[in-house]
Amino acid sequence: MNHRLTATVAVAILIGALAGCNKAETPAEVRHDVNEAKADANTKVAEAQADAAKDVRDESKGLRMTEAKANYDVAVAKAEGEHKVEIERCEAMSGASQKSCKDQADAALDTAKANAAALRDQTKPK
Repeated sequence: MNHRLTATVAVAILIGALAGCNKAETPAEVRHDVNEAKADANTKVAEAQADAAKDVRDESKGLRMTEAKANYDVAVAKAEGEHKVEIERCEAMSGASQKSCKDQADAALDTAKANAAALRDQTKPK
């Protein structure tokens, strides 16, 4: 008997709850809920836009750094290639002329590397 009463009460509560689910809200409640949903949606859109803009800035900064590093690597490779050619040309000389020629080639390499590093470092974020 006790189980039957408990089951009957549970069914009555369930029917009451289900009937309340389909109850129409007042126009004021609907306006309030709609305005709340709009505000929530606008907030989420603004947050997503801010996150997207930050992601783009971060990626752009990374791309600039990658490009600067690549340009540096190319400039150094070019300078080292030119240095090697100049050193080979110096081999045709002897004595003080050869030493002077190699010193000039070394100085040109050092200058080219310093210029490439300066250009690369100008791109670093501040």
